[in-house]
Amino acid sequence: MIDMSAVLAVFTVYIVGVVIPGPNFVAVAHKAVSARRTEAFALVAGIVLVNLFWASSALLGIGVVFALFPWLAMAIKVAGAGYLMWFGYRLIAQAAPSSGTPAATGKSGFRAAFLQGIATNIANPKSIAFYAAVFSSAAPSHVSTPTFLAMLLEVAVIASLWYGLVALVLSHAPVAGAYRRSKAWIDRACGTLIIALGLRQLLSR
Repeated sequence: MIDMSAVLAVFTVYIVGVVIPGPNFVAVAHKAVSARRTEAFALVAGIVLVNLFWASSALLGIGVVFALFPWLAMAIKVAGAGYLMWFGYRLIAQAAPSSGTPAATGKSGFRAAFLQGIATNIANPKSIAFYAAVFSSAAPSHVSTPTFLAMLLEVAVIASLWYGLVALVLSHAPVAGAYRRSKAWIDRACGTLIIALGLRQLLSR
């Protein structure tokens, strides 16, 4: 039997956590305006997959693991912050004016976007901290298999709907056209924001 009170508690916590802008949001927004819509959705799929991984880990006790081995949490935090800063630096370094429509990238572009979504989220200190602390505390210490699956389903649905909506709205032609007219400045702004998020996570306790 599904414990609806537990599912509702996780729903309330998760929907707030996923909507708050962070590296995932910036990555989806940038991909939506700079590439094809299918690539933006592929990046979203990678983010959702990692969300399911972190949610499963939280429900199975990742918070306990990090409490017992704080060095592991710190190592993941430093590595994740390092990736975000590298990703932001790359956006700034490659910022350049653009014209025309996004180039056709085919299957390799779709796969690359999916892997970028995985890398961005799995190295996102905000996600790790959220699932290890907030999400795991909202869920009961022991849940039945139906409740466990229901919680994972709501994570998948909420993340897909939110990031999918962001990708859909920002990939519209007028928005993408505005991006191409100001590509260099937007890329530098996104890169700076991602570096700042990485630094904040690195320096936070």
